[in-house]
Amino acid sequence: MSKSDGFFELLKLVVDKDATDLHLKAPSPPMLRVGGVLMPQEDLLPLTPEHIEVIFKQITTQEQRNAFDKDCELDFAYSVPSLARFRVNALRQRGTVSLAFHLVPFNILSIDELELPQVCRELILKPRGLILVTGPAGSGKSTTLAAMISHLNEHEKRNVITIEDPIEYLFRDKNCIIQQRELGDDTKSFHAALIHVLRHDPDVIVIGEMRDLDTVSTAITAAETGHLVLGTMHTIDAAQSVDRIIDIFPPSHQHQIRLQLSQVIEAVLSQTLLPRIGGGRVAAFEVMLATNVIRRLIREEKIFEIPANIEMGILEGMQTMDQALADLVRRGKVTAEDAMMKTSNPVNLIKLLKSQLEASSLETAGETTVLH
Repeated sequence: MSKSDGFFELLKLVVDKDATDLHLKAPSPPMLRVGGVLMPQEDLLPLTPEHIEVIFKQITTQEQRNAFDKDCELDFAYSVPSLARFRVNALRQRGTVSLAFHLVPFNILSIDELELPQVCRELILKPRGLILVTGPAGSGKSTTLAAMISHLNEHEKRNVITIEDPIEYLFRDKNCIIQQRELGDDTKSFHAALIHVLRHDPDVIVIGEMRDLDTVSTAITAAETGHLVLGTMHTIDAAQSVDRIIDIFPPSHQHQIRLQLSQVIEAVLSQTLLPRIGGGRVAAFEVMLATNVIRRLIREEKIFEIPANIEMGILEGMQTMDQALADLVRRGKVTAEDAMMKTSNPVNLIKLLKSQLEASSLETAGETTVLH
C-alpha cells in the first residue's frame, strides 16, 4: 500500500469506526479516539517521521508550511470529497511532526438529534445579545453552534457571518445568508475580522473563540449595538465564564464591563461529553439564562451566587452541570461512575443521585400499593 493510499485508508477508518479523532505520531502506530477512548491500531505498522512528513506535505499548502516552519504549530481544515472534513492540528514534538485529525461530519445534526437543551431553539432566534458556548477542548462546542445556526437558517432570514480558526462545518444558504471567514486565508485576526464584519450589515456574528481583550471588547460592543453574537470559550461553567470575561480587562475597566456584560448577556451554555451507555457519547449542559437576578449578580460583583441561582431556576429553563449529569444517570444515558468523573462537586452530585433514587423508590412503592 503506497503512503498516499495508506493515508486515505486511515481517514476512511476514522469514519468507518465512528471515531472522533485520529492521532499520527512517530514511532507509534496510528491511534483513534472512539467513544472518548484512545485505541492504538496495533494491526498497523508504527509510523516513521518521514511518513508523517509526507502526509503533512500532502495536505498543506506552501503558505501553511511556511507558517508551520515559523510557529512550529498549525491549525487548518482538510476535506476528502464524499468522505468527511477534518480539523487538523500540527505540532512539533521531539523534533518530529505530530498530527491530530478531528472529524467534522458533512451533515449538520439538528438540535433534537444532538439532544441539546430545548432552550437552544429560543436563544438562536433572539434579535440581539451575547450567547456563550463554553467547555474544554473537544467537548463539542462547534457542533452545538452548528446545530443552532442550522436551526436559524431554517426559521429566520438573517445575515450570518462566522469567524473561525479553522472553518469546520460548511453551511448552505437556506433562509439566511451565511458567510464563513477563516483565520489565515480570509482574515488575519479575530479582532480585525470583527471590526470589518460590523460594516458588512450582519444580523448574527459567530466568533470561533473569544480569547483576547480586543476580541471580547468588540464582541460586547457588537451585542450592544443590536447584533446577536455567539462565541466560544474554554471555561467549564457559567460563573467561570463570566469571571473570565471580566478578568481579561484591566481593573480600572472592570466596573464598566460588569455593567455592559449584565445588559448584553443572554445565556451561557457550558458542556462536556460523556461515554453513552451502549456506545457513542452524549453531552451534558449547564444552562445559565440572563434573568433579572443573574444580571444583578453580575453588576453587583456577586458571581459566586450564580450557581445557586441556576440550581433554583429549573422552571425558567436553567440547570447546573450536576443537575444535568444526575438527569443523564436517571434516564440511563450514562453511568454514575462516568458522571462522577465530570463533576466539580462530587458531594453535591452524590446528593442529587441519592434524592433521585429515593424519589424513584417512593414511586415504585406507591405503584405497588395501588396494585394491591
